[in-house]
Amino acid sequence: MSLVMPVFACIIVVFGLFSKTSVFDVFLVGAREGLQTLLTIAPTIIGLVFAVELLKSSGAAEVICNAVEPAAALLGFPKEIVPMALLRPVSGSGSGALLISIFEDCGADSFAGRVASVLAGSSETTFYATAMYFGCVNVRNIRHTLFAALTADFTALVASIITVRLFFY
Repeated sequence: MSLVMPVFACIIVVFGLFSKTSVFDVFLVGAREGLQTLLTIAPTIIGLVFAVELLKSSGAAEVICNAVEPAAALLGFPKEIVPMALLRPVSGSGSGALLISIFEDCGADSFAGRVASVLAGSSETTFYATAMYFGCVNVRNIRHTLFAALTADFTALVASIITVRLFFY
């Protein structure tokens, strides 16, 4: 497995030799374009990370979760997954940490653990993906995309609960 990258690099160099292509010059052009893309999307990603940290450190995320939990309980959502369901569209690593926390607190085979697992696999980090992809192509009007993506995330949440109830309980 440790030879995959060196073998791949050798294949590229050999292909460049046969096709009479300056592999290093092509690499430099690609690296330059990659850096330009990074500079284009970096402010958006920094702003998103700042907003997530601001929500967490200010306690606003906890207040929002506490406000949503009664409605979630009324609809049959396990209260343990509410923070993950709210954080998942914003932060993949944050929701991953909450997933592990749910496993530790409730168990991986519990209703909440299974719903959280299915939710993690069937939803997207909507705000990150939107910022990343639309930031690359300088699209500023994202309201319809964001509404559709958040609707899909909510649908994934509902489908996760229904799927776990149908197949496990």
